[in-house]
Amino acid sequence: MTDELYPAPTRDLTRLRRKLAPGVATAFHDFSEAAFAEGALSTRTKHLIAVAVAHVTQCPYCIKGHTRAALREGTSNEELMEAIWVAAEMRAGAAFAHSLIAVAQMESREVESASGHQAGIRDSAGDYAQ
Repeated sequence: MTDELYPAPTRDLTRLRRKLAPGVATAFHDFSEAAFAEGALSTRTKHLIAVAVAHVTQCPYCIKGHTRAALREGTSNEELMEAIWVAAEMRAGAAFAHSLIAVAQMESREVESASGHQAGIRDSAGDYAQ
């Protein structure tokens, strides 16, 4: 990651970030350590989940870091790719599921049009906006 949008995470940048907000940086580090510690889920599983989530949130730093961590924990390339496909399905599935909101609006407009009422959205005064 060397383009201007995503600078390489250098030690100098990391130190500066910590220096600018040391308490928060420490708290976040501690939280991260706790979140990825062995528990009901293994650290390996947690990093596999993180790889999938990183693809949904589209964080290149997280994709790279958690992929490396998952590989270190023994995750196979095939497991990683399946997790990424699950993330892709979930992201696409969310768009598909939320399409019901638009379909409901379309249906509502058709019902209102058929009954002679104009479809619209109420403004702050309670009147229909055009």
